[in-house]
Amino acid sequence: MAYFLAKTDPDTYTMDQLEKDKRTAWDGVTNAQAVRAIRSMAPGDIVFVYHSGGESSIVGLMRVASPPRDDPRNAKSAVVDVEYVGRLSPPTSLSEIKQSNLFADFSLVRQSRLSTMPVPDNFVAWMRKRYPGSKI
Repeated sequence: MAYFLAKTDPDTYTMDQLEKDKRTAWDGVTNAQAVRAIRSMAPGDIVFVYHSGGESSIVGLMRVASPPRDDPRNAKSAVVDVEYVGRLSPPTSLSEIKQSNLFADFSLVRQSRLSTMPVPDNFVAWMRKRYPGSKI
């Protein structure tokens, strides 16, 4: 199982909406590096949901529910279906992640505009300690 992080602007799609929908297609990604991350996902992988747009926090988890496929609206993009796993409370802010000084090599810290990315193992371990009993 692999771990990823996917950003969403809460004005576009929120953790609340994912919880209500239970399952959705994760689409709209156009950056080539982020598209490669989506194409590397497999069913069962876990994705940290990150609210951008001022909130700048990891708010929950979703699970990849389908193999990646071409986005029918954009030949240069890819889509996966994801399903709601749960919330992380309290959210983990980007400032907390940066202040830990543990993740200088993590794309979330290095490439702030990248929307979808793999998550390093040391970050997953750190998050498991923050949220014991979660489905991380």
